[in-house]
Amino acid sequence: MKGNKAKRAIKKKKGKNLFDRIVAWLHLWPSIVSGLVLVFVCLTGTIIVYCDEIMDLTAGNAKYVEKGITRISADEIITNLKEEYPDFMISEFVFFKDPSRSIRLRAFNPVERSLAMIYMDPYTGNVIKRDNSIYFFFVTAHLHASFLAGETGHWIVAISTIIFVISTITGLVLWWPKRWTKTTRQASFTVKWKAKFKRLNYDLHNVFGFYSLIICLILSITGLLIFFPALSNLTIRATGGELAHLKEVLPVQDSTKTSKDMVTFAYEVLEKEYPDKEMVSIWNYDQQKLGAYVFTSGKVGLKSIEHADITIYDRYTGEKIQPGKGYLQHEKTENIIWQLHMGQWWGQLGKLSTFIGGIIATTLPVTGFLIWWGRRKKKKKV
Repeated sequence: MKGNKAKRAIKKKKGKNLFDRIVAWLHLWPSIVSGLVLVFVCLTGTIIVYCDEIMDLTAGNAKYVEKGITRISADEIITNLKEEYPDFMISEFVFFKDPSRSIRLRAFNPVERSLAMIYMDPYTGNVIKRDNSIYFFFVTAHLHASFLAGETGHWIVAISTIIFVISTITGLVLWWPKRWTKTTRQASFTVKWKAKFKRLNYDLHNVFGFYSLIICLILSITGLLIFFPALSNLTIRATGGELAHLKEVLPVQDSTKTSKDMVTFAYEVLEKEYPDKEMVSIWNYDQQKLGAYVFTSGKVGLKSIEHADITIYDRYTGEKIQPGKGYLQHEKTENIIWQLHMGQWWGQLGKLSTFIGGIIATTLPVTGFLIWWGRRKKKKKV
């Protein structure tokens, strides 16, 4: 009797068509090879999702100051920081509309190769706190992108991500029931929590894999767009953007002219241009080269800005600069790609969805391997 069952099982397996066998092979073996890499990449990516909230938490009371009358200038900000931390260079200024909020400076120390968030009183110029928590996320982000192994690491992650996309699509094909019945619907959409480990593991892989499919694809595809410039450029062009960056078409800095204070323009954006926005940022290395101040207002995160709007002023005359729509669309498209990749696309709901999706993605190579290992042991037993 047992021999007949085994024969029927072998016959059924041999009866699979070529398409099913190819899909099964593509889903299994490339994933087995890249499994450890994918677990590490998904785990580090998941850790980063709530980086902005964690950095806000670690900043503590340094985020707030006693409201004053006159704000300090950009030159005073730079001078005060140099006095407190001579080796630190400002990468980004973030100004808040709330008069009781401190200035947030993203600063980099090229000597120690460290990154920090520095909070400064906008009225007195006193440095309130140096928060190093951003450095943890900086390192984690580079582990996520390249294992800190340079170009070789980047390619390992990129190839593994391509495999993950293929596994996600082939997984959907394998998950899709041949017939939609009450039994197949229950098996496809629900987890039998009281089942034995083997069946529970199978359900966790299949059911959770289906529910996280869209998030997994979004994270994988945006990661590939970030890595491959050709794909990114194709996306920018498809959304109506110019391939040239905005800073390539703006006037360059003129050392013979005197710049107006950057801080004045920052609060101009918050109070007049976009009064509904809470904060505005400007990158220091851009403004050191350009004859213009480029501000991005919105909810400023580590790598992207929620509800981003760009405002540009001539730094010498104070006049607004209106570049072509295509150049602005380029910046918006790049920001959206980063928003989708970081989970900053739908407020806290987007972050929660991305975080849960990341946890599931981290487990999929593990549960998939256990399914394969269990079947392999079963075949040996037969």
